Parts: sequence; C-alpha cells; structure tokens
Amino acid sequence: MDSPRALITGITGQDGSYLAEFLLGKGYEVFGLVRRSSSKNFERIAHILPRIHLVQGDLLDQSSLMRALSESRPAEIYNLAAQSFVPTSFDEPVHTAEVTGLGVTRLLEAMRHVAPHARFYQASTSEMFGHAQETPQRETTPFHPRSPYGVAKVYAHWITVNMRESYGLYATSGILFNHESPRRGTEFVTRKITRAAARIRLGKERELVLGNLEARRDWGHAADYVEAMWRMLQQREPRDYVIATGEMHSVREVCELAFARAGLAWSDHVRTDPAFHRPAEVHLLCGDASRAREELGWRPRIDFANLIREMVDADLERERVS
Repeated sequence: MDSPRALITGITGQDGSYLAEFLLGKGYEVFGLVRRSSSKNFERIAHILPRIHLVQGDLLDQSSLMRALSESRPAEIYNLAAQSFVPTSFDEPVHTAEVTGLGVTRLLEAMRHVAPHARFYQASTSEMFGHAQETPQRETTPFHPRSPYGVAKVYAHWITVNMRESYGLYATSGILFNHESPRRGTEFVTRKITRAAARIRLGKERELVLGNLEARRDWGHAADYVEAMWRMLQQREPRDYVIATGEMHSVREVCELAFARAGLAWSDHVRTDPAFHRPAEVHLLCGDASRAREELGWRPRIDFANLIREMVDADLERERVS
C-alpha cells in the first residue's frame, strides 16, 4: 500500500518542521514547498532533509503552485506559509496582503484545478479576533483584526470557507492561538525573552527592551498544535476549529519564568520602551477549544511553564556553543 502524500508550505518554519516530523512518524511521504532563492534556511529541517522531498513554488506565483501540486500529487495540503510577524505587517502591509491573503487564493485555485480531491488545511490565527468581542474566543466569535497581518488572515480564512462552500473542496481552517517552541523565530516575543535570558546569564548581553508587558496571550507548544492540524484533515467533513489551551499569561509572566529558569531576577534586566508598542494593540486573547476536544479528541500536553523552561534550556545550550 502506497504511503499517503502530504505537501507542506512553510516547511522550513517552526510549525512546518514539527508537522513534517509528525507526518513522517505517521508513515507519510512528505513534500515541502520552498521558494527558489540564493540563500536557503533549512536549519529547522536539517535533521529530516534526507527523508523529505522539496519542490519549488511561491505563493506569489500561481503557475508554480500548480506545478508543485502536479509534482507532489498530495492527498493532504497544509498551508503554513505566510508573512507572519505582526510588526512587519505594519511596515509591509501590501506584501503581507499578497502573501498571507491572496497567496491562499492562489493555492486554493491551484488545488481546485490540479488536486481537487486533496484535503486542505489553512493556518488561521487568533490575531483575527484582535479586539475580541468576547472572552474566551470560539469559532463563532466575530473577527476584529488589529494589524495588517490579522486582516490578511481574515481574508485567507474566509476565502477558504468560500472555496469549500462554492466548489465542495475539503478545506478547513485551524484558528490557532499562540504556540511556541525552541524553534520559534528570534523576532517573536517569547523567543526574544528566552534567548535574552540565556545570553544575559552567559554574560553576552546586559538588558532586554520590550514593549507592553501586560499583553496577555494563550500560549501552547507548537508540537501539540501540529497534531491538531492533522486531526482536522482526518474528519469526515471539513470544519473550522479553535486550537488553544484556554489559559492566559502575560508577557511579564514569560519574563518571570524565563529569567528564573536562567537563575536571574527579570526586573534587574528588563526595561520597557513605548517604541515597541504596536500601533493598534491586542490586549488579551484566550481560546475555547471545546469543539476540538469533543470532535477531534485533541488536548494540549505541554503546559505554559514547561514550554518556557524548554525554550530557555534550548537557548542556554545554543548560546554556550555559539
């Protein structure tokens, strides 16, 4: 019996690397979409490169997506690629809209013509809720995005729904709340904090400058969340699901835990600067994953404290050898 085939866009990112590992463990033949460029960052997938297939493609170029689908012939498509850093979306709103929003339309159109029987996962985000109308947020909570990234993701979410309802595609969206890991990019606040704690502990830096310490998020572990993606595509009918822990923690709490793990008092090393505040702030996000628990049988395994400790330990190890 042939192994099922899966195509992952954004395979070189945090979620893509964990998902590729997970699918390989399930016996999948894994294909990863990568852009043609002179510099390639395969750090997160270096350990599995011999076991996966890379195909060329770009969310800005629909013809390349059609070729990638023809080459990979996937049963499942996971769209994790995006311009996903919120501050950058304020500086580059048009590029963010092209990649994060319209890029999904191009991929769905390519799927409709080349692989209409495949199952499609779209990486939606809690940032779509933005100025949340209720807490906790669930699948029925109205969207009120507060960044160009959030706006682009709302478009991507609704075009996925529209293609499902218009053409009968198996297309589902996972509304994932914040999820982190040692593979998180250093520009994101959790990793910025854990890396700074490690570097200050080792004498490589003296202080960390942050913006709003009171912003509260629902933080889980990326390895747990990619399993939810896979579970969504195993259902008989496509539905959208919130994936979250149901617990909120502040940026201040991340600092407290991370610096304590490094043997430091966070207040001795962290200062705030209004320049790091967003033009439109999202103050709190907390998800209700009841539907995912009931229909997918999914629950997070790694709690917030252990997540932050794992990230600090990994950064201490990295910084000691660098």
